[in-house]
Amino acid sequence: MEKSREPELSVDTTDAPGTPDALDEPDEEWLDQLTPRQIVAELDKYIVGQDDAKKAVAIALRNRWRRQRVDEELRDEILPNNLILIGPTGVGKTEIARRLARLAGAPFVKVEASKYTEVGYVGRDVESMIRDLVDVAVNMVRSEREDDVEELADTRTVERLLDLLLPTPRPTVTPPTPQEGAEGRPHVFVVGTEGTEAKDVSAEADDDLDARRKRTREKLRVLLEDGKLEEREVEIEVTQTPSIEGMVFPMGGGMEGMDHNFTEMLQDMLPKRKKRRTVSISEARRVLVQDEMDRLIDMDEVVNEALIRAEDMGIVFLDEIDKIAGERTGMGPDVSREGVQRDILPIVEGSTVQTKYGLVRTDHMLFVAAGAFHAAKPSDLIPELQGRFPIRVELKSLGEEDFVRILQEPKNALVHQYRALVATEGATLNFTQEGIEEVARLAAKLNDQMENIGARRLHTVLTTLLESVLYGLPEDGPREIVVDREFVRENLSAIVDDADLRRYIL
Repeated sequence: MEKSREPELSVDTTDAPGTPDALDEPDEEWLDQLTPRQIVAELDKYIVGQDDAKKAVAIALRNRWRRQRVDEELRDEILPNNLILIGPTGVGKTEIARRLARLAGAPFVKVEASKYTEVGYVGRDVESMIRDLVDVAVNMVRSEREDDVEELADTRTVERLLDLLLPTPRPTVTPPTPQEGAEGRPHVFVVGTEGTEAKDVSAEADDDLDARRKRTREKLRVLLEDGKLEEREVEIEVTQTPSIEGMVFPMGGGMEGMDHNFTEMLQDMLPKRKKRRTVSISEARRVLVQDEMDRLIDMDEVVNEALIRAEDMGIVFLDEIDKIAGERTGMGPDVSREGVQRDILPIVEGSTVQTKYGLVRTDHMLFVAAGAFHAAKPSDLIPELQGRFPIRVELKSLGEEDFVRILQEPKNALVHQYRALVATEGATLNFTQEGIEEVARLAAKLNDQMENIGARRLHTVLTTLLESVLYGLPEDGPREIVVDREFVRENLSAIVDDADLRRYIL
């Protein structure tokens, strides 16, 4: 199996929302040499604390690499180390799993376990998580293939745009006359010192026309590369997929409640129509590049590799698993919860799921479950499901000291993000150490007094703190903004002290 390539991580440090940076993919050799200690070191760059959880997921990732090098006879017997991450919201459970997937270049999907409690009404069946994972794998592999053929697709697109800007004239056929030669072209007889010879005037005219066309084409190529023809309009032919929305099927009802994969299969079966549209060069380039990539990429190979990658490297993150745990009784909502557990069990245990790309086995997918477990305990899960999650790691709540580190240490910390946002307006945003400590203190205080949402509180506090600054930046012009302790207290003290106002703002 082809090794996946690891992108350089740059996402938020915990469950707090953030803006990911561009991802760079390393070579395969680097992945082969990545030890559990090095995996933890990579995670340390983006996640503060939670050493036990980092070690557990690092071992799980390294074991997948080790399994690929075991003899084939024993390879299928080695099961993944499924984990349960236990801890309150906002401490980094989701981000640890997501970062691990990006580190390994593995397909990753996050699902909420609680949404399966309403299957039959508005929920979805549990197998949909595997279908979503396969879709992610196909998109991932196709994206890699697009990167490989991007340069060739761009070259072909330029040639097609030149053909649209300077169409090749259709040859005109005229019947020959008695004075014309065998090919229907007029002859001119020229008398020279060596006798009389015939010259084909039409051939010379065609050669001259071809030379002029080549010169014109090269001039258009230069203008196209310089971006001076982006607003020029051309006529292209596009393929339209017919919509099946509103169609009524013999099974009763319309599109409501139908599986998304089934609807896509129906759309693929319906004949596609072609239509000519007049669009700008910029829009035509986008359409033609995609068309060229579709021609260059072999989707059969993409699907085959995606299925292998999903089976051997896929990671499914089951969030809020504590919501389907409860004391086992014979009636009430617990029956529904236990039913969801029994539906999830064969997926985690290892089964074959039908997807639109083919059958997929879940035996060696890595399942990472997470939950706060405030009202329930992991032991409240059915024993069969507990046995499929042998590794349990407890994550610690984040305090004031952790918030100070989260605001400063990660490469994409919120402080760095807001500095970059303010810099786009020509201003400078500087945080003093005392200002950062005051923000962390207020965030920790609010978590103690209100619902504890972990590091997400930092996002709400900073947004409220800098609201007036961000609002007035375009009119205020370039200036330096210093966020110190006095600035933080001046802008947040009234909100923090007012319990009623705090309920709506922070």
